[in-house]
Amino acid sequence: MTSPVPEPLLHERTGLGAARLAARHRGHFSEETVRALIADSYRRLALTATVTTHLNVLAEHLAAERLDALAAARQTPAARPVRVLFVCGHNSGRSQIAAALLTHRADEPITVSSAGTDPAAELEPHLAEVLAEVGVDLGRAYPKPLTEEVVGAADFVITLGCGDACPVVPGRRYLDWPTPDPHGASLPELRRIRDAIDAHVSDLLALIAAPAPTSTTTDPK
Repeated sequence: MTSPVPEPLLHERTGLGAARLAARHRGHFSEETVRALIADSYRRLALTATVTTHLNVLAEHLAAERLDALAAARQTPAARPVRVLFVCGHNSGRSQIAAALLTHRADEPITVSSAGTDPAAELEPHLAEVLAEVGVDLGRAYPKPLTEEVVGAADFVITLGCGDACPVVPGRRYLDWPTPDPHGASLPELRRIRDAIDAHVSDLLALIAAPAPTSTTTDPK
């Protein structure tokens, strides 16, 4: 955990990222909103960071995700891709595996996010290795805190072992996938966790693809 960042230094570290995001979202969000979000993202990430070298870059990525969620929340579900959020305790294992597998396997556009109620400083060892074994690239994933914007824009919230700390927002569809904690797991154990989550992902894709139920009216005659 790092020490609190003084406001002048915080704005100096996030200034370039804020300018890029403000330009990208001009006409949709004010510069003040963008600067506040990226500063808040930096503070949240700094709570668990052990190294701050690239924290400004990660804060920009997290703020971009939050702004995208805010924009999506203004749209009707039919006007945008389905949004899925995976949540676990530390966003260092289960939710990262689920997000990577769903992103890899989805044929239709789906916006996939993951977060932790108490994010870790880094991902579980061997996570990228077991995903690469099935052709999935973990990319530049990193543990992220749960934010109100991303939860509020989600159509599906999938919880994986975060218990009572998992968010409950009216109007979201919740699914719970009981899955062992991969912390300290051996490679064979981690592969079993990956495969169990992959089976859940298959079921989720079928659920997303299923047509919405239509109401019917019965003639009283």
